[in-house]
Amino acid sequence: MTERTSLWGGRFEGGPDEALARLSVSVHFDWRLAPYDLLASKAHARVLHRARLLDDDELRRMLGALDELSAEVVSGGFRPRVEDEDVHTALERGLLEKLGALGGKLRAGRSRNDQVATDLRLYLRDHAREVVRRLASLEEALLGQAERHLDTPAPGMTHLQHAQPVLFAHQLLAHVQAFARDVHRIRDWDLRASVSPLGSGALAGSSLPVDPISTAEELGFGSAAPNSMDAVSDRDFVVEFLFVAALLGVHLSRYGEEVVLWNTSEFGWVTLDDAFSTGSSIMPQKKNPDIAELARGKAGRLIGHVTGQLAMLKGLPLTYDRDMQESQEPTFDAVETLLLVLPALAGMTQTMTIHADVLEAAAPKGFALATDVAEHLVKNGVPFRDAHEAVGHLVVWCTVNGRELHEVSDDELAHVSPHLTPDIRSVLDVRGAIASRQGHGGTAPDRVAEQLATLRVEVQAHRAWADAPTT
Repeated sequence: MTERTSLWGGRFEGGPDEALARLSVSVHFDWRLAPYDLLASKAHARVLHRARLLDDDELRRMLGALDELSAEVVSGGFRPRVEDEDVHTALERGLLEKLGALGGKLRAGRSRNDQVATDLRLYLRDHAREVVRRLASLEEALLGQAERHLDTPAPGMTHLQHAQPVLFAHQLLAHVQAFARDVHRIRDWDLRASVSPLGSGALAGSSLPVDPISTAEELGFGSAAPNSMDAVSDRDFVVEFLFVAALLGVHLSRYGEEVVLWNTSEFGWVTLDDAFSTGSSIMPQKKNPDIAELARGKAGRLIGHVTGQLAMLKGLPLTYDRDMQESQEPTFDAVETLLLVLPALAGMTQTMTIHADVLEAAAPKGFALATDVAEHLVKNGVPFRDAHEAVGHLVVWCTVNGRELHEVSDDELAHVSPHLTPDIRSVLDVRGAIASRQGHGGTAPDRVAEQLATLRVEVQAHRAWADAPTT
């Protein structure tokens, strides 16, 4: 049987108790870091060579073995064993199997403390870009639907009550605006995450002539950590990423909630494609918006990861504490949750049918043009307070008498208020009301078309950032 590989056994006369070993093991989840650990190991080998701790032949053999191990990890030819404590132990075992004693030289000048901090940063910076790629696909799906509905009036709502008519494209683009902010936050986060802890050792740096700055450059980081104690104990980059992921999850949830409503019989605004809906095991007529509901549900999971990390970190003394192992599973889960949800939402959005006729018919309901009447009065010199009160009385009269605003006669208007003259009928038109919202950020067709064009350029920039190499 192959001898057990351990990175810390020398000081101990016996092996760990089974209960300790089972609690301590992390390789079943941190194996995701293997490609990044191997990448950092190659950079560290070159640092040891420059420090003359590896000769030319040893470096050649070391890099060759690491390349072989990388290929085997990708292919599944090398896998962790039950007795491997973590990803670092498993990969050192693989290196020792290939190089014998030479494999043990790679441990010089580094610790699992700076290794895992480096690996996790590399993993997150890499996967943040994949999140942005998939988010860009959802943005593009929303942009496509908005472009097809640049002339579709819809009810704009507050408190889930009809408020003022808008273009449906304007509402779709509101979601894109939120997602664009999420991308901005990810890019801003990446600037702060672009700091390499490698070379910090366990906490104090190394007495060996290693060069953290050159390692940082090789690994695509913007800088090396200026304080070795902070470098190994900092998990701000994890918490901040999890916050960004949670806020993105909230935005996905809000969009999902709207789709759930739009898809109901009561709204009837959209029909989801069969490929992006599910049925019922008992009710044969059902067609359920499960993707939107799952997006809504998973937001709670993402929020929980942030609060869990803050609670874990709040009482930790410097520097590294084993509690920090708990940073990994929430991080991996947040990434994998987003990468699972985003393509499903993008497909659902791209394929859903939007019923423009239903939206347009619903746009004026609920006295949605009342504000336009009040603003018309203001333009004619009526103080807004008086205009607001007059139109409010008109709405009450219509409610009692079962009329819509445009159905009130001239005499009835005058009975409600002397301010309500027949010329108010000129603003009782949905398209005219929408077209009048010409201010910056408004729902007028020209403004929405400009917004759409600007967002298309911005989403292209999102893809370009995601596809660019890390720096």
